[in-house]
Amino acid sequence: MKKILLLSDTHSYIDEKILKYVKQADEVWHAGDIGDLAVTDAIKAFKPLRAVYGNIDDHEARREFPLHNRFMCENVDVWITHIGGYPGKYNPSVRQELYANPPKIFICGHSHILKVMPDKTTGLLHMNPGAVGKHGFHKVRTMLRFEIDGEKIENLEVIEFEKR
Repeated sequence: MKKILLLSDTHSYIDEKILKYVKQADEVWHAGDIGDLAVTDAIKAFKPLRAVYGNIDDHEARREFPLHNRFMCENVDVWITHIGGYPGKYNPSVRQELYANPPKIFICGHSHILKVMPDKTTGLLHMNPGAVGKHGFHKVRTMLRFEIDGEKIENLEVIEFEKR
């Protein structure tokens, strides 16, 4: 079993409140718009990190992290990208592959809108953790945490912080 902390859109922001949850996870997944690599360095100081770069990330982040990160966690196929859309409205750059070879979990960020929903067409679970940074239009900063046990995805929780 793995305890996962999923976050996105830090936009160079990290604090002790976020790191408290990092320390409780087995792995941390970041769905892009990291901003300053000091954010990912702070996370990696405590836990293994899987991440992708987002549209605001510079050449250093793009050198360190891929645009798409597809991997197995336990017995679950996971695909993380920054701009991916959501069921019924997938980004054209990922749509064909999603329908041809869907993962069990498809994760993206970018919208700053927390959304977890099944795709009834492909059978995948779409997750967007919202934004945990302070830059953007969102009023509440959010992250997700959950567990993967074999093929099961369970104990999903939304973590909320005030924006300011």
